[in-house]
Amino acid sequence: MLNKLSEALKSGMKKFISSIFIDEKTLNQLVNDIQRALLQSDVAVDLVFQISENIKKRAKEEIGKGEVAKEYIVKIVYEELVKILGEQGHKIEITEKPFKILLIGLFGNGKTTSAAKIAKFFKKRGNKVCLLALDIFRPAAYEQLTQLGKQINVPVFGEPKEKDAVNIIKKFENEIKKYDIVIADSSGRDALKQDMIDEITAVRDALKPNEILLVQGADIGQGAKDQATAFKKALDITGVILTKMDGTAKGGGAITACSIAGAPIKFIGVGEKIEDLEEFEPKRFVSRLLGMGDIETLLEKAKEIAQEKAPDKEMEKRIMSGKFNLLDFKAQLEAMSKMGPLSKIIDMIPGFGMAGIPRDMLGVQQDKLKKFKIIMDSMTKEELENPDIIKSSRIERIAKGSGVEPSQVRELLKQFNQIKKLMKGLKGRDLQKLAKRFGKGMPKMPF
Repeated sequence: MLNKLSEALKSGMKKFISSIFIDEKTLNQLVNDIQRALLQSDVAVDLVFQISENIKKRAKEEIGKGEVAKEYIVKIVYEELVKILGEQGHKIEITEKPFKILLIGLFGNGKTTSAAKIAKFFKKRGNKVCLLALDIFRPAAYEQLTQLGKQINVPVFGEPKEKDAVNIIKKFENEIKKYDIVIADSSGRDALKQDMIDEITAVRDALKPNEILLVQGADIGQGAKDQATAFKKALDITGVILTKMDGTAKGGGAITACSIAGAPIKFIGVGEKIEDLEEFEPKRFVSRLLGMGDIETLLEKAKEIAQEKAPDKEMEKRIMSGKFNLLDFKAQLEAMSKMGPLSKIIDMIPGFGMAGIPRDMLGVQQDKLKKFKIIMDSMTKEELENPDIIKSSRIERIAKGSGVEPSQVRELLKQFNQIKKLMKGLKGRDLQKLAKRFGKGMPKMPF
């Protein structure tokens, strides 16, 4: 997510932090690096200069007083970046039931996929959710939403042959009352014209949504301002969902543009999977961009995964005692993979983002974890439960079955045994001491 912007900002921050003296020259260099990073991410020029002036003014006041901590300058940069992104996050609060969310937007921005992502997001939080198919314009919209609904086990209400969205709302009015949250996917167009405004206005009046969210792609950059302003004027939108954040260099421009337009960003799409949706919180977002981590989001993701499956107490005991097997190891790898790519996880751990770990190295590690899983899929239940029986002849068979070299099977067994040995040596209190020590060793946040 905005890797180029993040890497450029982190590079400038690292240069500044490694400086021996903090004076006007090093400050100007930092501001120049920030300007370059923001302009490359398509942030509006006047906004970039406004941020620059604010940083310089606040920082010079501190430098003028005498010795100033580098952390304080970093804090100023952090605060000014947060300010231009809306400062406070705008979470959706479920105030009544059914709570209705209407999605609107132009073609090609991922509106239907976003409907399923939001449904999964709220379902994970214990809500009873349904989807309402109101896109009567695009022929395959109902089928697409139905397929997505099946993936996340959420019911979809719609009538593919109906050409009036208001009639669909009336038909399922009593059905949707049984749910906590209703997410309605409306028709899109290739441009905001009067016919689209008339249709959505009729849908809005019939559905009476609590939230009207504009779905738009981050790849339009600064153009997001004009689009958000037009939709806000025509339909009084309550917020924006920015999609395609993972595959564009213009994301910074889109985020700042929405903020300027007075259209708060509620969610950002950070990948193609249904799980790849996050509530937009400027403080967490900027913290990640600057390489300072986002431990809260990381813990939330871990908690969600833990809730999907009942805890296996026996497995926990085996892992803590160092007696776990490859079945346990495989289960842990699968849980970890659900949290997303290693590059995303690393960015959330405080301090690791500034460590300069190459993205291609993280990609290699991600591929290795996938291969380990494929290798274990080719093992018998007996081998997974008793890895010690896996000798040369079995290694050859497993390698052929999983399409890898025998050396890769041996590498998996070696890593498994190293982890097992480590866990065996860290029983009970020792493990708790290590956890405490790890916590103390975390880099101190400057804000």
